[in-house]
Amino acid sequence: MELKDAVAVVTGANRGLGRHLAAQLVERGAKVYATARRPETVDIPGVVPLLLDVTDEESIRAAAHTASDATLLVNNAGISTFTPLIAGGLDAVRQEMETNYFGPLHVTRAFAPVIEGNGGGAVLNILSVLSWLHPAGLGSYAAAKAAAWALTDATREELAPRGIAVSALHVGYMDTDMAAEAPADQKADPAEVAAQALHGIETGLPEILADETTRYVKQSLTTSPITV
Repeated sequence: MELKDAVAVVTGANRGLGRHLAAQLVERGAKVYATARRPETVDIPGVVPLLLDVTDEESIRAAAHTASDATLLVNNAGISTFTPLIAGGLDAVRQEMETNYFGPLHVTRAFAPVIEGNGGGAVLNILSVLSWLHPAGLGSYAAAKAAAWALTDATREELAPRGIAVSALHVGYMDTDMAAEAPADQKADPAEVAAQALHGIETGLPEILADETTRYVKQSLTTSPITV
């Protein structure tokens, strides 16, 4: 997909990876709707701030109406509550599934007819190495990202006849607020990850594996279950 003159909607664009994705899309010549639950926190030059809460279907519908010229959707918004599945609170487990799985599903359902009506385009889902690697302490997040991986694969097949390519970015720790407690030497530069993601969209990659850890884990799926 050509990103110059594309019209992108990036969820969770006010910070972290989403901010880098939105900024780099502008640099490549795209029009960008940079969405957030509080659009006043979006401070990226050249973007159109837009209210969108991925857990609020009304705000999703309103955003799809406003961004009616969209050709690219980046499902970036997400949360991690560091909740285990057995000992953790079910409210937190549900919150992660609502944000990290049902959120991208609702947003994709809303924007698929928009993108199709504009001649086709692409969807990029921001996933994680934890789509495949499931440590107990992050069980809730891993379960939601595993579900989002299945969502990505299924919607890729469903949307292809409508001229919409669906890709997934998988990555480990990045130097963002979500991974603030992780060791510095284990964290990827989110600007570099964003660049890889956009190159993957341009070249039509169905999966973008952004670091060595992620590539190793993906290769290991053909062997025994991975433990940490």
